[in-house]
Amino acid sequence: MTPDELSGALSAALASAVADGTLALPADAVPASVHVERPRQREHGDWATNVALQLAKKAGTNPRALAEELANRLKAVAGIKKVDIAGPGFLNITLDAAAAGELARSIVEAGTQYGHNTAEAGKHINLEFVSANPTGPIHIGGVRWAAVGDSLARVLEASGAKVTREYYFNDHGTQIDRFARSLLAAARGEAAPEDGYGGAYIQEIADAVTAQATAAGEPAPATLDDAAAQEALRSRGVEMMFGEIKKSLHDFGVDFDVYFHEDSLHESGAVDHAVERLRKEGHIFEADGATWLRTTDFGDDKDRVVIKSDGDAAYIAGDIAYYLDKRERGADEVIIMLGADHHGYIGRMMAVCAAFGDEPNRNLQILIGQLVNLVKDGQPVRMSKRAGTVITIDDLVDAVGVDAARYSLARFAADSTIDLDLDLLTSQKNENPVYYVQYAHSRTAAVDRNAADRGVVRADGFDPSLLDHPTEAALLGRLAEYPRVVAEAAALREPHRVARYLEALAGDFHSWYQSKDAVEGQQPQQRRVLPYPDEEVTDTHRTRLWLNDAVRQVLANGLGLLGVSAPERM
Repeated sequence: MTPDELSGALSAALASAVADGTLALPADAVPASVHVERPRQREHGDWATNVALQLAKKAGTNPRALAEELANRLKAVAGIKKVDIAGPGFLNITLDAAAAGELARSIVEAGTQYGHNTAEAGKHINLEFVSANPTGPIHIGGVRWAAVGDSLARVLEASGAKVTREYYFNDHGTQIDRFARSLLAAARGEAAPEDGYGGAYIQEIADAVTAQATAAGEPAPATLDDAAAQEALRSRGVEMMFGEIKKSLHDFGVDFDVYFHEDSLHESGAVDHAVERLRKEGHIFEADGATWLRTTDFGDDKDRVVIKSDGDAAYIAGDIAYYLDKRERGADEVIIMLGADHHGYIGRMMAVCAAFGDEPNRNLQILIGQLVNLVKDGQPVRMSKRAGTVITIDDLVDAVGVDAARYSLARFAADSTIDLDLDLLTSQKNENPVYYVQYAHSRTAAVDRNAADRGVVRADGFDPSLLDHPTEAALLGRLAEYPRVVAEAAALREPHRVARYLEALAGDFHSWYQSKDAVEGQQPQQRRVLPYPDEEVTDTHRTRLWLNDAVRQVLANGLGLLGVSAPERM
């Protein structure tokens, strides 16, 4: 019996009590599904619910009386072994071994779809993440958003949403001018401008642009006048830098559906369109020769200039136009992932959202990430050999590999500062979380290989009542939680919940694999999965192979949501 099936049984028990007049509860107050969760203490049962406490007042009774009524009805449900009432009205439910064990077969048969749900179905979500300026390699903060953002996209898709992964290409503004001046200085052998960009990559790109121009029969940019040189270096340099960024992200397992150019907002008239839309809504006013958006009507701390007195668009104008553009492209919800220095951005953008008639924190959601610190040999790692002042995506991948980098960055809540120990992440020991989870998967694969060698064929037999060892009950309970974890990770925009779940599942699997029966002298658990070479293969072996393969499937599914591989050998 799965948690969903138990939830349905609870709803049916409530509905039947209302139908026969036992409960004076309005029919529309009976929930379509009842939340169940694992008790903190295993001896309290397999599942628990507080539904009696939630509905007692509406039903005109006390929680314990309602719990007793539900307990009596649940005892007649096939697969439920025992129902206990705790405290003021909590229900603790224990399943019989056969009902619990059926989950193993359900998971294997569901395959890659196990854990998928419809919690976000019907939504088109535009998810903007990374969006690093094309003026240098992606630094460690951007790498975190690459791991978290792509994992969030996968979790949302597993929960039924249509997700557009979008990269905002910042190719409009002063940072691009500073980048071009930095390239020109490098091409001419001069020191970088005071407000420019440093690092070996600037010289590399300047040299590459010069070589490209020479190959095309064009003059070297350094020989042109300043304006022409900067334009030549800007156009080709930005293209090269962004090509590097896209390759680094692709190698990291991250690709985008849309690469949106900031310049297009100004060239296409999108800014004017957004301003006129807000003007019609009555939120635009003129003062001091400038055009303003009255964001204070929507909780902002001050009104915002949209078009400056010189006629140029203010920075927020592009943000306004971009948000509207996403909505007009069909996004029901817009999620923007930003760095730790963007807290001040939230209030003004939520005001913009409301000014368009949308619902802040629903149609527009802003996630703020915190800093990442790298440690090696007990000391902070501060500078990149190539970028000079920051650690880049390639630096991290070179140090620990894609799997360890993605997993370690995605396993923490995005709003927490994290310290990554590079020595730990390259070690093969249980304290390394990605190794711990991947090793569990490789161990399940090893069981399959050994089972095949010893003639254990899963399809030859399955008796779920044989999964009666305490470690098997714990493992089945953990497996049952996976769909709920995925749905919660999507709803809360917290993919780290999947990683923490996988670590708990790996722990339960390792305990099952290594445990011994209560009977003195029994062999370790793996001998209960696999027969001795001269031992007869029984349904016990086959059934436990189903459980092994269910764990293997859920570990692979969860690692896939994090963009991490599930190795078969380690």
